This record gives sequence, C-alpha cells and structure tokens, in this order.
Amino acid sequence: MPHTFSIAIGSDHAGFAYKEAIKAMLLNAGHTVRDLGAYSEASCDYPDFIRPVAEAVARGDYQRGIVLGGSGNGEAIVANRVKGIRCGLCWNEQVAIWNRSHNDANVLSLGQRTVTEAEALHIVNVWLATPFEGGRHVARINKIDAA
Repeated sequence: MPHTFSIAIGSDHAGFAYKEAIKAMLLNAGHTVRDLGAYSEASCDYPDFIRPVAEAVARGDYQRGIVLGGSGNGEAIVANRVKGIRCGLCWNEQVAIWNRSHNDANVLSLGQRTVTEAEALHIVNVWLATPFEGGRHVARINKIDAA
C-alpha cells in the first residue's frame, strides 16, 4: 500500500465542493483526514478556516495540509504566514512535483475556479506521492525557515 498521511484540510465557500471531493478521495485511499471547514457554500472568510489548517500542520498534529478557495492565492498567503509552513499554489502536475521535490511543501493550495475537479484530484495525488529531493534544495529550505 502506498504511504498514507495525516492531513488537515480546509476551504472557504469557493473551494467547498472540491474540498468535499478531495476529502472523500483521501479517506478512500486510507489517509487520516481532519476537515477544519468551511462546512457549506455559504459565504465566509477564508482565513477563519485556512489558518487552523496551517497551524495544525506547523504544530505537527498533521503531516500535510490542503487548503482551497476560488483561486487558491489568498489561501496560500494565509498559510504561509504561519511559521514552519511552506505552502504552494499548484495548478498542474509539474508545479505540484516541483512544490514537493524542490520546496518540501507541507501545505498544498488549490483554486476551485482555476482547475477542473479531475485535475485537482490528480494534483493532490501527485503532490502526496512526490518526495523531497533534498540535496541542493536543503540550504534553500533552511533559509526560508530561518526568516
């Protein structure tokens, strides 16, 4: 069986539908998933749901985090305000690979208005399966984390 992760997931109203689809896929694959909201498509403020995901990953409560919104941009900004978080916005397979292999990202941001649901599910699977390369990237990660 492939490696499974403990994953915190959160979205605003604009990412809610994909959050639900991703959550179902992750649970079906045997991952442990904690949904930190939002819990409907009712308009809400994304920091209320994204910051708790990032904080849970930073504390070590979860190995990875996934955050979603309309574009994913605001969600990535909020997540990256939490020390110890390296969140990247991914919109295709190659960006997801670089996000993990070069940046050792521990949070993935996706925009429901920017990719299809099938693409989002694929990006999540690729991102989870991609290891960090280490090597020349370690010094760069250390500089990020020292800031």
